[in-house]
Amino acid sequence: MKNHLTLFLFLISIVANAQQGILKGNVVFDTNEPVLGAHIILTGNNITKETATDFNGNYKFKNVPFGTYAIQIHSLNANSKTISVSHTSAEENHKTILKFAEYHDLDEVLVKSQTTKQKIEDKGFSVNVIETEEAGLRNIQTNELLRTSVGVNIRQSGGLGSDVQYSLNGLSGSAVRIFIDGIPISIYGSSFSLNSIPPSMIKRIDVYKGVVPGYLADDALGGAINIILNEGAKNNLNASVSYGSFNTLQTSLNGLYRFETSGFTVKASGFYNYSDNDYKVSGRSVVVTGLGGVQTPITARRFNDAYESIGGMAEIGFTDVKWADQFFVGITGSDDYKEVQHGAFMTITPYKGRFLESDALLGSVTYQKKDIFTEGLDVNIHGLYGSRNRVVNDTVAAAYSWNGERAIDFKGDEYEYTWGSQQEGGPTLATIKRYVASVRSGVSYAFNNQHKILLNHVFSRVDREDSDVMKSVLENTFMGQRDLDKNIFSLTYEFSAFDNKLKANIFGKHYRQKTVNIDPAIEEDEDGNDQIVDEIIESNNKDNGYGFALSYDIFSNVSLLTSAEKAIRLPDETEVFGNDGDNVVANPSIRPETSKNLNFGFRFGTFKLNNHDFSISTNFFIRDITDRIGLPIETSLNIDDETIVYVNQGNAKSEGFDAQLNYTYKNNLGFNFNISHFDLTTETAQGTEVDIPNTPFFTMNASLRYAFKDLIQKGSQLNLFYTMYFTDEFSYLTAQGSNTVGDEFFLVPQQLSQDFGASYAFPNKNLVLSFDIKNIFDEAVYDNLSVQKPGRAFYLKLNYTLNKF
Repeated sequence: MKNHLTLFLFLISIVANAQQGILKGNVVFDTNEPVLGAHIILTGNNITKETATDFNGNYKFKNVPFGTYAIQIHSLNANSKTISVSHTSAEENHKTILKFAEYHDLDEVLVKSQTTKQKIEDKGFSVNVIETEEAGLRNIQTNELLRTSVGVNIRQSGGLGSDVQYSLNGLSGSAVRIFIDGIPISIYGSSFSLNSIPPSMIKRIDVYKGVVPGYLADDALGGAINIILNEGAKNNLNASVSYGSFNTLQTSLNGLYRFETSGFTVKASGFYNYSDNDYKVSGRSVVVTGLGGVQTPITARRFNDAYESIGGMAEIGFTDVKWADQFFVGITGSDDYKEVQHGAFMTITPYKGRFLESDALLGSVTYQKKDIFTEGLDVNIHGLYGSRNRVVNDTVAAAYSWNGERAIDFKGDEYEYTWGSQQEGGPTLATIKRYVASVRSGVSYAFNNQHKILLNHVFSRVDREDSDVMKSVLENTFMGQRDLDKNIFSLTYEFSAFDNKLKANIFGKHYRQKTVNIDPAIEEDEDGNDQIVDEIIESNNKDNGYGFALSYDIFSNVSLLTSAEKAIRLPDETEVFGNDGDNVVANPSIRPETSKNLNFGFRFGTFKLNNHDFSISTNFFIRDITDRIGLPIETSLNIDDETIVYVNQGNAKSEGFDAQLNYTYKNNLGFNFNISHFDLTTETAQGTEVDIPNTPFFTMNASLRYAFKDLIQKGSQLNLFYTMYFTDEFSYLTAQGSNTVGDEFFLVPQQLSQDFGASYAFPNKNLVLSFDIKNIFDEAVYDNLSVQKPGRAFYLKLNYTLNKF
């Protein structure tokens, strides 16, 4: 009986396997060119499968039961098409021809490219997906693009190349992690920042607020920003150059070439940025001190704030071959020079002659393969190893005033600082050498269209050595070594139900961090003789986090989104070991911070009424933080300090909401408006709840775009842009109870900054000319610790793209 049952099951399996096969297809344009990256959706017989065409326009679905199916084909360069196929054999191929469209305006492209964006937004996370195609043609830095996204605030201490902090729903600094293709950007060094990477090199930007998915395995307490670089296998070349106010020059070049037969691929990208940053500033600290100590307020130009950076990536490997979707070996290098005008605050005596230099050189390996051994099993590995160096040069003892001339004392004599440098502490050529490594790996398996499991791991290591040639050999001998290792593991389970109306994501994370401080010291041996020994202080942090994200489609265009996470953030290298270049003092006793994060929101739309399209999204959030890490809370006692130290400020809570409206009319007019408001508070030692200073609690952004087609030349297009940024007043001094005398001295007033831009695409669409005016009305705008940012500025940009060669 048992043998008969086995035979019966075996025959059943043969029959079942005989009733399914491989369904393949090929998509080409009517020009006979293959369609790369078209989105293919197979539906029918209670099955839904998705894939994309490869470099040759081919697609393939495995294990498809016999029957009749509908295949939807979506491409950026053609109208969508649906075909009906009858699948009746073990392997068959279907060819589809699409009519090539020379050009679609931006909104049409956005509608057709919603697939990836919609997939990310439908998982329940509070996430903004920013597409960069249009921004890459304008004089827009990546940070400016992020600033227009709801719930995101960019805190920048000055002009191009200055220190930047990212705030997501009130949490900022290292609580927000930045990634490039899933690798922490800190590994690349300061010379490879978001402002250095032009939008033309970026495919899209994913901004996760509060709750971060498991595949970005890192200790991102307040959220994460993941920059996804262009990775296509289509031959292309893009070059741009921009010049404008403050002698600002920005150039970029990136391209890719693939040999069709072998799949061998070469791609490279590079950038160069320079600015004098000599914009005008004024305010309480911008004064000239004359005889008798009389201070005269002036409007001055920054005179020690130039910035220069250069960098690039080069990779060789294979794409779309049998054994790999992508395999690359590459090198990344960058170098920058940054003058320092003042310390953390704008003080009465600015710096002259203090500057920072840094460089980085890293090797990389990337491997990605979908369906590696079986359908649904995907693997990705990305590794980096290299060195980063930074030098702080501060050897000028002379004091200067904001007019750029030597400062004078009470008697009218020029004077020098007794400590012999611009920043207190003495002359320095402090050098920090780092050897860094990072490996991100991930394995995922989709059991079917409803169930998927993911395992991810990120390892990062920093070995740091400090030295200073301005110090004696003996002092350098006693300078220590700093090491930091971090491992973060995550396990994620994704599932969907009720005809994909319900989508859920459940994840757990395990955190491990080890820091080592090695400091030489002199001790007496058993015979009473002095000897040099290493004092080693180790710190080990371990913790677990967990969370979920859920979305439910109440109606076809109304969705409920909610997510929550117990998040951990481990102190980073700068917070533990300090950084002389950024005026940060070490704090080896700093503790990790934790937060209980909650998001709850709705998404309405897109609704279509004749030629009107609009959508609305809202999100309410809570961040309940323990042992918050941040800059010191400013008081009247430390307001003029040149150095800062990261500390645990105690418990804190951020509660608020953000909302966004998108509207288009006839694909010519586009309007976006978003608003964010929150309260970020902490408790004093006496139990009094106070607002955390240096934090703007209320912001609004709006943007408007209009397109004129066939202007001057047939097939051309002129786009006009307007953007508005509003920031409500905030103070960078802690409230002093009922005594408010003098508080207005530390109050940053309301700010309204407005930009205007225009871009003209010539008929062949290869060349785009754009012009931008930043801060049209030259309003005074401030950010971190009331540091003033640039006023009105003008920029002109040329962008050239070649896709057929």
